[in-house]
Amino acid sequence: MQLHISPSLRHLTVSPAKGVREFIKVKIASRRLSYRMLLYSLLFLTFLLRFVFVLTAVDTIDGETNCLTIAGCKGKTLGPRILGRKLESNVPEVIYQVLQEPVNQDETQETEVPQSLEEFVAQMDSRTDAKTFALKLKSMVTLLEKMTRTAKIQEYLYRHVASSSIPKQLHCLALKLANEHATNANARLQLPSPEVVPSLVDNSFYHFVLASDNILAASVVASSLVHNSLNPEQVVLHIITDRKTLSPMQAWFSLHPLTPAIIEVKGLHHFDWFTKGRVPVLEAMEKDQRVRSMFGGGSSTIVANNIEKPYVIAAKLQALSPKYNSLMNHIRIHLPELFPSLNKIVFLDDDIVVQTDLSPLWDIDMNGKVNGAVETCRGDDKFVMSKRFKNYLNFSHPLISKKFDPNECAWAYGMNIFDLEAWRKTNISQTYHYWLEENLKSDLSLWQLGTLPPGLIAFHGHIHIIDPFWHMLGLGYQDNTSVEDAKSAGVIHFNGRAKPWLGIAIPQIRALWSKYVNFSDNFIKSCHISAS
Repeated sequence: MQLHISPSLRHLTVSPAKGVREFIKVKIASRRLSYRMLLYSLLFLTFLLRFVFVLTAVDTIDGETNCLTIAGCKGKTLGPRILGRKLESNVPEVIYQVLQEPVNQDETQETEVPQSLEEFVAQMDSRTDAKTFALKLKSMVTLLEKMTRTAKIQEYLYRHVASSSIPKQLHCLALKLANEHATNANARLQLPSPEVVPSLVDNSFYHFVLASDNILAASVVASSLVHNSLNPEQVVLHIITDRKTLSPMQAWFSLHPLTPAIIEVKGLHHFDWFTKGRVPVLEAMEKDQRVRSMFGGGSSTIVANNIEKPYVIAAKLQALSPKYNSLMNHIRIHLPELFPSLNKIVFLDDDIVVQTDLSPLWDIDMNGKVNGAVETCRGDDKFVMSKRFKNYLNFSHPLISKKFDPNECAWAYGMNIFDLEAWRKTNISQTYHYWLEENLKSDLSLWQLGTLPPGLIAFHGHIHIIDPFWHMLGLGYQDNTSVEDAKSAGVIHFNGRAKPWLGIAIPQIRALWSKYVNFSDNFIKSCHISAS
């Protein structure tokens, strides 16, 4: 068939073949029908018929499951719809039926269940029907899921044991320093020396507070703070520790001075307010220990649970950590009483490393707020920086749900600016103790973990958000943190179980902490504390 168009585009002739008489001859009247419209219509119909043919052909090719081209993909989805046909799945219905059936635990205990993709493929052959394929696949996935769950729970248990125990190297260091304190007068120096004691209450200095019973950790915080300070002579570090650690802590800083910075080492029993009358946080801690022993169970009970998800078990194990029931962890709520003469302090946890000069923190206008902190619901790291109130508080309890918003952004302890003047005008400490009591009355059902949940409540409405540069979190559990990102932060925080002084620390990040440990020191060497 041939199509002939006259030069004037006013005559259109269709003939069956060359040399045969005219089959159809049409004269187009310019006023009645646009010749351009007819031409474009014919061209469009020609293209449309070809397109439909391609779509239909692609869709009907037997055995093709993958799209090799864009046209092929569109053909498989649009072709049948254009022709009014139903789009069907290439997966046999029996596979869906097998996968939707309840899991039979006996199937996962059979020795012939493949435990890897290689074994699964080896058991399949050309005679395997769809049902057998689905049954084998389901049993393999179920078994591997069970094995993965067991392995993850065991990992959480081992990390809990490692993080809750005192490494023998740290125990050795404390014993050697205690002995040095008893036998060496230079290890019993007054800290600080008498001539600089007035600086301890002088608000023109930069005052930092560190509460710790870990000598090695405290030494790293102090060293990194002083070495990165532009004006170390203006730095005053107040170290608070317990009675058993006081002598070795004092021995360490007597023998390793950080001049010209001023270091004060003081035991909790040295504070007058702490030895007189009723101390609510101590009473709450004693009750908390009793309640946990009654309702929490031990680690073996927690890991024996076959219903709860691994991350829930991990949270419960972490709640058993001695750190979360340590007085050193609760002491920050009493800072106004501990330092009645100071107006502003920066509180540091013992698992942080300072990497920049922190004096600009004193220039931050807190706008009347009490606690300057980094918020933890926004950031590039969605695993670490995605914490809201609902991650810490139990919003199924009416006491919590009535008073707080589950989607409110949380903030972090670890490096906080505290305006003590503003704090003394509030009832923050009383609110903290009130909610500790409420949690004990409700059998620990308001929250389960640590001092941050009651802190979120007590400081509610008193938080001033600071730049995240000042506090990078997650180095104790996020192994995807890049070294370059960590190096660029002002303060890095090893919150989590993988503390840098433990064998379970993340190697590439640990170096940022260990650079502040003098591994040639006699005490460090004699206790076999190494960089790796």
